[in-house]
Amino acid sequence: MSINAKEMLNQMIKEMKESEYIRLEAIPDINLYMDQVTTFMDEHLAKSRRHPDDKILTKTMINNYAKNRLLPPPEKKKYSKEHMLLLIFIYYFKGILSISDIQTLLGPLTERFFAGSAGALTLADIYQEVFSLERPQIEKLCLDVQEKYAMSTTIFTDVPEEEQEELQFFALICLLGFDVYMKKQMIERMLDQACASREAAQETASSSRQKSDSRSRNHSRQKDVSGEQDLS
Repeated sequence: MSINAKEMLNQMIKEMKESEYIRLEAIPDINLYMDQVTTFMDEHLAKSRRHPDDKILTKTMINNYAKNRLLPPPEKKKYSKEHMLLLIFIYYFKGILSISDIQTLLGPLTERFFAGSAGALTLADIYQEVFSLERPQIEKLCLDVQEKYAMSTTIFTDVPEEEQEELQFFALICLLGFDVYMKKQMIERMLDQACASREAAQETASSSRQKSDSRSRNHSRQKDVSGEQDLS
C-alpha cells in the first residue's frame, strides 16, 4: 500500500488554513426551534465532518446536554443565541472530554454569564475573545505538524523501501497522537484541580455561614436570658 503522507499533510494544512470558526454575527439574534438549531449547525460545521453522513448535532444530543446540565433548558421550546454559543463550545470539546469534564468547564460560565445583565460581560464577549485567538493558533499548528512529519522521515531509513513508508507513517501518527494524549492529560488534571478548588471554596463558605449562624443564635439566646433577668 502506498501512503503519501506528505501529500496528505499538505492537503490537510491547506484545509486548516482555510477553516473558519462560526462568526458571532452569523449566529441569529432570534430564538430558534430545535430543527432550526440542528440545521444551522449542520450548515456551518459541515467541513468538520469525518464522513459525509456524520451528524453534527442531533435532537437527542441536545436533549442529553440539557439533561446533563451542560445547557440551560430552552424557553418555550426555543433556543437563544447564548444556547447556540454553548452548543458550539460543547461540539468542539465533546471529541476530547467527557460530559462531566465539559460540565466542570462550562458550568461556571453558564452560571455567571448566561443571560447576563446589560452592560456586564456576556457569553458573546467570551466567545469572541476566545475564538479571536484561533487564527494564530492554526498557523502554529501547521508548523508543528510539518515539523513532526520531518522528524518521522529521519527514522527507519535502513529498512526496505516497501516497509519504510509504512513505518514512517506509523511514526507520524504516533507523534501526533502523543501530542493529543499529553494535552488531554493536562486538560483533565487542570479541570480536576479547578473542581477541587471550587469544592474547597464552597466548604469554606458553608463553614463560615454555619459559624455566623451559630454566633447569631448564641447572641439571640444571650439577649433572651438578659431580658429574663431584667424582668426578674
